[in-house]
Amino acid sequence: MTGADRAVLAEEIVRRLAAALRGAQLYAPGHPLVARSIAALAETLSLTLANTPSVTIGIVGDDLVVGDFPIPRAAETMGELMRRLKQAGIERIVIQRGVEADEVDRLVASVASGETGKDGVLGKLPHVRVGRIEVEEKIEGVGDMAAFKKLYAEASGVASVLLESAAVEGKPDADAARSMVDSLAQAVAQNRTALLALTALKNYDNYTFTHMVNVSILTMGQARGLGIEGGLLREFGLAALMHDIGKVKTPNEVLNKPGKLTDEEFEILKRHTVDGAEILKNTPEIPALGPVVAFEHHLRSDGTGYPVGTIRPQLNLATTLCGIADVYDAMRSQRVYQAAHPTDRILAVLQRNDGKQFDQRLVKRFVQLVGIYPAGNLVRLDTGEIAVVLKAYAPDPYRPRVKVLTRANGQKLEHPYDVSLWDAHEGQPQSIQAPVDASEVGVDPLSYL
Repeated sequence: MTGADRAVLAEEIVRRLAAALRGAQLYAPGHPLVARSIAALAETLSLTLANTPSVTIGIVGDDLVVGDFPIPRAAETMGELMRRLKQAGIERIVIQRGVEADEVDRLVASVASGETGKDGVLGKLPHVRVGRIEVEEKIEGVGDMAAFKKLYAEASGVASVLLESAAVEGKPDADAARSMVDSLAQAVAQNRTALLALTALKNYDNYTFTHMVNVSILTMGQARGLGIEGGLLREFGLAALMHDIGKVKTPNEVLNKPGKLTDEEFEILKRHTVDGAEILKNTPEIPALGPVVAFEHHLRSDGTGYPVGTIRPQLNLATTLCGIADVYDAMRSQRVYQAAHPTDRILAVLQRNDGKQFDQRLVKRFVQLVGIYPAGNLVRLDTGEIAVVLKAYAPDPYRPRVKVLTRANGQKLEHPYDVSLWDAHEGQPQSIQAPVDASEVGVDPLSYL
């Protein structure tokens, strides 16, 4: 299908969606005119999805865009459709291959009626995802954390779709990636500490997918700390999400080898940087930053790393932030062939070779962001009590704010209490002795954030 054909289909989708919404508002459900409009829209979507894993209909600034095709302002349906979407609080709709006519019917009915809340029909359509214009109001406590957990799980699922589409079709599903990164970027802006805590979840079976999501979150967390927001923050997150996409071309016997790689196997693994850049260069919907980060993320400031022989007078900022996040998440994750390393050990790696491999100003800011004992981790205090880390204290990453959960003898407190270790009073805990494995004490630390 040519670009011109895709552009025609994009405008046809807008026209048919606007007609379906108009019919749903004017006539009763099941009316022949409504049914014909839904059928026509479903048919056009089917034609489009035969050539792409998903299609996004979204509002970008003052424009309506389908995939990467802006709809001409002359199209009479554009203004009407944009008004309807904005009235429903919708910024984008992502429709995936496999969508059924019944889902299209329910999508149109929900948007037409304005019933687009997170607990409504739209949240239950398997092949349709909707992005909101406004960040939902923050809910304090467990409910808030539950929402972040759900978002994190959905993001990991999308990561698996990206790898599958890249392996099967030669390019990742860019629409699905953008939609997911948009949601993560909103969450980073809403409660960065809670989302960073989720990156500490250990899922050995899904390491590949969670690593992609973790590196994206950790990169955006750093970028936001540097004042990067909006569209550029999302580009950083998208590039970081895709940094390892080239591994779809790495043989499984190399990628999943339980022991140390031979020199020959390591040379094969190193090709993923070039393969990733090539895949993303051939994916028009991916911003230019994507292939740059995929190619550079194993290069270091002192010229070491790979691809070998690549000379860069200065690495892209997104590359550097992604590189720090990549090393951190890989080292702190436990896998079949690797035990998890504590943060102080990871910090030593980031500072090795006299700090010439990574920009130490950015490493310092990263440590201030996540702390030596990151939020959501359980720790044993100098009093013998067990606590959950609530928030890093930037001036002294070794002394975070914690919530004390048990007495020294292991008895759970009826009323856990907070204490800031950097400003603790006499008789209170003053420091952390060691991290504690949550599975050994039967506590879900995230429920206390």
